[in-house]
Amino acid sequence: MSGAASSAPASGLRIPAPGVVIPLAAIAASFVVGFALMALTGSNIGAAIGAFAQGAFGSAYAIGTSLNRAVALGLVGLGFILAERANLINVGGEGQIAMGGIFSTAVALYGGVKGLPYGLAVLLPLLAGTLAGAAWGALAGVMKIRFGTNEVISTLLLNFIAILLVYWSVQSVHLLRQPASFAGTLPQSLQVPPSTTLPLLTGNPADPLHIGAAVAVVLAIVTALVLRRSAFGLRLKAIGLSPTASHRAGIRTDALMVSVLALSGAFGGLAGAMMLLGDQGYLTAGFSSGYGFDGLVVGLLARGSAAGVAAVAIFFGFLRSGGISMQISAHVPAALVTIVQGMIVVAIAGSAILIERMGRRA
Repeated sequence: MSGAASSAPASGLRIPAPGVVIPLAAIAASFVVGFALMALTGSNIGAAIGAFAQGAFGSAYAIGTSLNRAVALGLVGLGFILAERANLINVGGEGQIAMGGIFSTAVALYGGVKGLPYGLAVLLPLLAGTLAGAAWGALAGVMKIRFGTNEVISTLLLNFIAILLVYWSVQSVHLLRQPASFAGTLPQSLQVPPSTTLPLLTGNPADPLHIGAAVAVVLAIVTALVLRRSAFGLRLKAIGLSPTASHRAGIRTDALMVSVLALSGAFGGLAGAMMLLGDQGYLTAGFSSGYGFDGLVVGLLARGSAAGVAAVAIFFGFLRSGGISMQISAHVPAALVTIVQGMIVVAIAGSAILIERMGRRA
């Protein structure tokens, strides 16, 4: 008996840990329930599954598009976990994306950058969008330390202001709206110059994965190092545990709160600039498409881990692409796709809580 038991490890068979099995089972169950709901509403399940697979990873173009979506989601998620380390909740990703889109568009179109050498034609609009997002995040930090405004409320309300600023920018010919050449001219900006768009990693238009993916990977690594191995990350953790004790220990808590919210907003602004310069090419109302709120979910599910942000963002990027394809190709109602995506989010969050409780009992 003991010999049989001792030979089990030597066989090379290993039972997957609950931390892997439970989330995968929860996601699989969510898909099963979701497709069952589609069947009840009369949707063709085979067509829906095929459309999802084709839209998510059915071609090099689909994979590149999915990863580009993951880049934007991941950047917002990285900003979220940075602020979360100081016990600050930044729910303003949508507004920070919007501000990044406005300012990157303005600089790309009217900043005189399209003829600049050495990549400056791309870098300067990206920098403008990043700084705009940082200013939007810092504003919430200033409101917190000067007036005691809860950052959840301020960042949430700043979302609506930024979204309305996008709407104003593309509606006004004195701002970013393209010149009206005929009565049906759409309320949007001009197309940004080709020299200001993000270069593709492969150089092949059939694979739209742009250089933002490489930038996001570098930023994820830097964020992980900052949170785990830097004095800045240690100070943020101290503030998160006790702002009062940190202040008494000589840490400039007010300045750090503003700084980390600005840094968190900078990630959102960079995401907006990359969406504009890497995918869409022009500014229009609603261009952020809920990426800020989805990025918030990515940050929440990552539980403070930069690697977790990357994994969840990639999953959500493919999930978004597949959902869009189901709507277009299989004619699955948009509301039903949103319900299925929401069920998956709840399943992942619930599995994380279950794993945490199991760990405590062990």
